[in-house]
Amino acid sequence: MAIEQMAMPQLGESVTEGTISKWLVSPGDQVNKYDPIAEVMTDKVNAEVPSSFTGTIRELVGEEGQTLAVGEIICKIETEETETEAAPKREEEQNSPSDTDANRQGKDQSNKARYSPAVLRLAGEHGIQLEEVEGTGAGGRITRKDIQKIIDSGMKQKSEAPAPAAVQTTQQAPKQQQKQAPAPALSAGDIEIPVTGVRKAIAANMHKSKTEIPHAWTMMEVDVTNMTAYRNSIKDSFKQKEGFNLTFFAFFVKAAAQALKEFPQMNSMWAGDKIVQKKDINISIAVATEDSLFVPVIKHADEKTIKGIAREITDLAKKVRNGKLTAEDMQGGTFTVNNTGSFGSVQSMGIINHPQAAILQVESIVKRPVVMNNGMIAVRDMVNLCLSLDHRVLDGLVCGRFLGRVKEILENIDEHTSVY
Repeated sequence: MAIEQMAMPQLGESVTEGTISKWLVSPGDQVNKYDPIAEVMTDKVNAEVPSSFTGTIRELVGEEGQTLAVGEIICKIETEETETEAAPKREEEQNSPSDTDANRQGKDQSNKARYSPAVLRLAGEHGIQLEEVEGTGAGGRITRKDIQKIIDSGMKQKSEAPAPAAVQTTQQAPKQQQKQAPAPALSAGDIEIPVTGVRKAIAANMHKSKTEIPHAWTMMEVDVTNMTAYRNSIKDSFKQKEGFNLTFFAFFVKAAAQALKEFPQMNSMWAGDKIVQKKDINISIAVATEDSLFVPVIKHADEKTIKGIAREITDLAKKVRNGKLTAEDMQGGTFTVNNTGSFGSVQSMGIINHPQAAILQVESIVKRPVVMNNGMIAVRDMVNLCLSLDHRVLDGLVCGRFLGRVKEILENIDEHTSVY
């Protein structure tokens, strides 16, 4: 018999920790290799963690709600491995060659020179020469964790130039302020609420976005009277035929996707010394629960019909509320459309979903008196579209044209428009 220790797995390239949201086993339970043993929340996604061994659960080291770093022990499993079987294995480990330069040369390095925007940014900020870093990702790819490890260890690379004193002061100031910030005084009746893994991830992403991205903002009002009448006239028959709702939001997502195809600059990301213009149009949408916000992705939204987008919105929202959202559902977003109008907002300034370059807020559709082209006043269904943009990547001209195109598409939706 042998006691094996299971560690917190890395459930994503940039993931450094996970929160055990639910144990699916108890001490004494028999498990097979690859059986799910726990649900772990990481980077706002609930993922099932499979067992690495076949045997009996002996101890659950991590507790539900506890956040553990990648590599920390979460449980112990007693396996059927005998000492005679284990001995050759240990001997092999002792006799295995160390990770020398000769061994590294034999490894797959096909992805060595493929850098993600996050890796490029982090390496640039700390003067790290990427060609001197050994990647631990697939094909030798350098991950964000590899760069963070160098930063955390305080190692200085030979080719790194010393940062100017002014830059050092600027970078260090936020950390000093955070350390010096006093905790708020508690009064009778105050409640302390522990920060969960989800809320911690939201806070980290929002802080990164607001401190790194120079936000600018613009708004345009759109007359969606014809679109509203058309959707209302077919929503019941659509629900009966398709089995899910045809929401106003599906029309807005489709319009944004179509405009992104015509203005590909909007579908870009900042990558330090370059701007990456993404080929695929993958729309991130915000789905809220009582205490969290999730941002799943509609892949290739420009290739989908209004019906197809409506189905994806329904399916992704259902996954969020049932805790079934996967890491794959959250990856690859290139532009965000946020339905702030769902809770009555009429004007808002969204925080950009890092590392994307813009976010479009769709506000409430409200009836307002509008002066028409003939000078007459009429009551129309109006909506504000609010766009936050990364001013490093985008300028007002292209954003104005993009927003104008979204407006044009929406104002031309009527009974002649097909949702299929």
